[in-house]
Amino acid sequence: MSTLKLHGIIPPVVTPLTHDYKVDKPSLRRVIRHLLDGGVHGLFLLGSTSEVIFLNAQQRADVMEVAVAEAGGRVPLVAGVIDPTTDRTIEYARQAKELGVDGLVVTAQFYTRTSQAETVDHFSYIKDAVDLPIIAYDIPVCVQLKLARETIRELYERKIICAVKDSSGDDGNMRMLMRDFADQPDFAILTGSETLVDYALLGGAHGNVPGLGNVDPAGYVRLYNAAKAGDWETARAEQHRLIALFAIVFHGVPYTSPNASGVGGFKTALHLMGLIENRHMSRPNRVLPDAAIEKIRAILVTAGLL
Repeated sequence: MSTLKLHGIIPPVVTPLTHDYKVDKPSLRRVIRHLLDGGVHGLFLLGSTSEVIFLNAQQRADVMEVAVAEAGGRVPLVAGVIDPTTDRTIEYARQAKELGVDGLVVTAQFYTRTSQAETVDHFSYIKDAVDLPIIAYDIPVCVQLKLARETIRELYERKIICAVKDSSGDDGNMRMLMRDFADQPDFAILTGSETLVDYALLGGAHGNVPGLGNVDPAGYVRLYNAAKAGDWETARAEQHRLIALFAIVFHGVPYTSPNASGVGGFKTALHLMGLIENRHMSRPNRVLPDAAIEKIRAILVTAGLL
C-alpha cells in the first residue's frame, strides 16, 4: 500500500525559536544532528512537541527546509500538516510535498464539532489532493475526538493511511489495535508515550515517537534495539532510566500549563546541553521559571547527559 515503512525511534522534533519568534535555524540544525547522531530511525517534524499549531506557513517551511537539508535522505521525514480545517490542511500538505518530506501526519479536524464519518472524509480529501503516505495522529486531548478502531481500519482498508501514532493515553485500546493489525505488516503502530515504550513494543508496536527523545535519542534507540533483540531485561532497565529523566517535564506547573511545562522541560534541557540558543516557546506559553532550571540540570547530570 505504501513505500513508507516506519519503525523504531522517530522523535517529534522541537522547534527552537529566536527572541522574535522566528525559527532558529542554527539551533534546529544542531538538534537534528543530535538526533541523527543518536541513531534515530526517522524524524517527525511539526507535531505537538514542535508547537505546530502556533507556526505559520513560513515557519513550517523553514522547519522542513532545514530538516530535509540536514537529514539528506538518511532517515524518513514525516511532517504534521495540522489545522482545524480540511482545506487549509491540504494547503499545508501541498507545501510539505513540495519541500520534500516523505509522509504527512494528519489529525482529525478540530474546533468544530465533528464525527467519525466526517473524519474519514477529512482524511480522504487530503489523500485525494496530495499523493503522499499519511500517518493518522490520534491525540484526542488536543482535537477532542478519539479515532475509533473501526475508523482506523476503514482508513487502512481504503488505502488512505499507512500508520497511526497513538497519543491517546488509552493503552488498553492501543493494545487491541495492535491485535487488530497483527496480520498487516504494511501498517505501523507507533506509540507516543515516553514511559511505556517497552510495554508497547512487547505488545506489538513498531516504534515510538517520544518527545523526550529530543533530549536522549540514544537512550530510546538502546531501548528499541534491546526490545527487538528480545532482551527485555535491558529494555526495562533503559525504560526505567528514561522514566527518571522524564521528570524534567514536571517543574513548570502551576506557573505554566502542563503543555508548556513539558515542551519547556525539553527545551530547557536542550538549552543546558548547548543545543539550542533560547528555551522559550510560542506565546502565550510561559517560559519555565528560573527555579526549574537547576532542578532540570540536576536530572540531566544524574542521567549522564551533562
